[in-house]
Amino acid sequence: MTTPALLPLSGRRIPTLTPGVSSFPHHRATLRLSEKFILLLILSAFITLCFGAFFFLPDSSKHKRFDLGLEDVLIPHIEPGKEGKHNAGQIIIHGQGGHDEHRHKEEEESLRDKIRADHERALQEAKEKLRKSKDELKAEIQTEKTKVAEDLKKKDGPKPLPPVPMPKLVGVNDGDPGDPDTKEKRDKIREMMKHAWDSYRQYGWGHNELKPLAKKGHSTNIFGNSQMGATIVDALDTLYIMGLHDEFKDGQEWIEQNLDFSVNAEVSVFEVNIRFIGGLLAAYYLSGQEVFKVKAVQLAEKLLPAFNTPTGIPWAMVNLKSGVGRNWGWASAGSSILAEFGTLHMEFVHLTYLSGNPAYYEKVRHIRKLLAKMDRPNGLYPNYLNPRTGRWGQHHTSVGGLGDSFYEYLLKAWLMSDKTDTEARKTYDDAIEAIERHLIRKSNGGLTFIGEWKNGHLERKMGHLTCFAGGMFALGADGSPDDKAGHYLQLGAEIAHTCHESYDRTVLKLGPEAFKFDSGLEAVAVRQNEKYYILRPEVIETYWYMWRFTHDPKYRQWGWEATQAIDKYCRVSGGFSGVKDVYSSNPTYDDVQQSFFLAETLKYLYLLFSGDDLLPLENWVFNTEAHPLPVLHMANITLPGSQNQG
Repeated sequence: MTTPALLPLSGRRIPTLTPGVSSFPHHRATLRLSEKFILLLILSAFITLCFGAFFFLPDSSKHKRFDLGLEDVLIPHIEPGKEGKHNAGQIIIHGQGGHDEHRHKEEEESLRDKIRADHERALQEAKEKLRKSKDELKAEIQTEKTKVAEDLKKKDGPKPLPPVPMPKLVGVNDGDPGDPDTKEKRDKIREMMKHAWDSYRQYGWGHNELKPLAKKGHSTNIFGNSQMGATIVDALDTLYIMGLHDEFKDGQEWIEQNLDFSVNAEVSVFEVNIRFIGGLLAAYYLSGQEVFKVKAVQLAEKLLPAFNTPTGIPWAMVNLKSGVGRNWGWASAGSSILAEFGTLHMEFVHLTYLSGNPAYYEKVRHIRKLLAKMDRPNGLYPNYLNPRTGRWGQHHTSVGGLGDSFYEYLLKAWLMSDKTDTEARKTYDDAIEAIERHLIRKSNGGLTFIGEWKNGHLERKMGHLTCFAGGMFALGADGSPDDKAGHYLQLGAEIAHTCHESYDRTVLKLGPEAFKFDSGLEAVAVRQNEKYYILRPEVIETYWYMWRFTHDPKYRQWGWEATQAIDKYCRVSGGFSGVKDVYSSNPTYDDVQQSFFLAETLKYLYLLFSGDDLLPLENWVFNTEAHPLPVLHMANITLPGSQNQG
């Protein structure tokens, strides 16, 4: 049975459970037509050459007359006695060649010999072409196509990027946890990563994702049904951190040889930014390999046309080839989504830093300035903003899907700037204060949850995506106004506890997509379409942040429970799959190995069982796809196009 595709649910990611339809057979058909066309051209050339030979060979009376006409009319002569500068090289029309006639006849004979030789050579080449087999001709045509493409690339290739100093990089590998038990658990997580990668390598290589039961490639509409190798790009930094360097090298080679952004594909600006640009930037900083930086900038240039709107708020989708943008049809009367246009700052600041192009920084600065001028109902940011009018869409506010990573990136912009971007910190603090006042409540059973605000009413439901907020509160505790650091660390712990309960109250010990807090049911999914688990990372992400800030052993215990459940219920011979009902002891699979499972879920688990010296939070800030980007010490850096720090 075909499962209907899930609509985009989140700023943090937009999954789908149905495979995309490949468009590649159409490209093959086009290739066949072009080959036929080229063969026809060869035959046409052959016929033309035959006629050319007939008309130009010199032993016909027609050619003699033609030669005479040429000599009498077009041969340049200089009249005797008029060799001055004004007449030099002047064409004089007359009928007598004078004493130059012999020389001109020799020149004409030489020209005829050359034409005859050229025609004979061309005829011979045409005969040889016609003697070749179809396969030989195809190979020759392909070689010519490749040569033309390479010449065009050299001609229109990207300008070399300016040299910039590499930020201080600390803790890019190792992270040995010390005790053998923890190390054994970490090794198990590494083995799970290897199984996920090897399965993708074997059955889905080059495709965006993997169908682990069908053992074939998978794609969704967020990537425009093009084979852009999303899993490869998304997984690179995880492979590197885990020391899987052979696998990393395989991924790098694929990117060097195959990652092409000049495809006619409509992609999600947000998803391509967090997965591809974030993944390429992280791979560059970790490995120092220039190819990742170059590819990141090439792709970013393809996203810039999405910002060509009346307000500068980008479209949700853009065609990489044409630059035409549009919004999701379901999003509040053609609105852009807060978590999508609000989740660009980290990557775009790094793009300006690495490329020297101020456009990226200017785009995200403009978004922030526009939002600062707008009225916010109850101090809350609605999830929808119309890019044509600059007005809010329906008043729906969420810290889960559609809103989540906007708040995350306000905090992380401050952290990434080495805490110099105080505007970002103030905006974050104000937003969190309004969220606490209107969205955060305690259930009758004492569970702290974050609801959703819909037109003045609080819906007592929390999504799996919202569970990332526990880690965000802990990460933002230091630097909170009014000495509230302890309060926000405690709030993070309470959210982590609630999200653990959502896992613990299922049969599989894996959390549902969403869970309610009313009618006597708490932290439990009610609707069938909210009972699925698609290998999401947000709960484990919060466990990791809470572990880093408290070292409370329960977070490692909870993380290990999740690891065992994933390995037991989601692992199949061809990789890892999501499950459709976490309350069923015999669940069915959705048959998708999401790229974020390798980018985030397994990375956060590995970090949870590693030492704090692996990617220390003082030096690295993780984007919303768990791609680590280094802190830019802004006191020493002026971004192109900025008056002050980013």
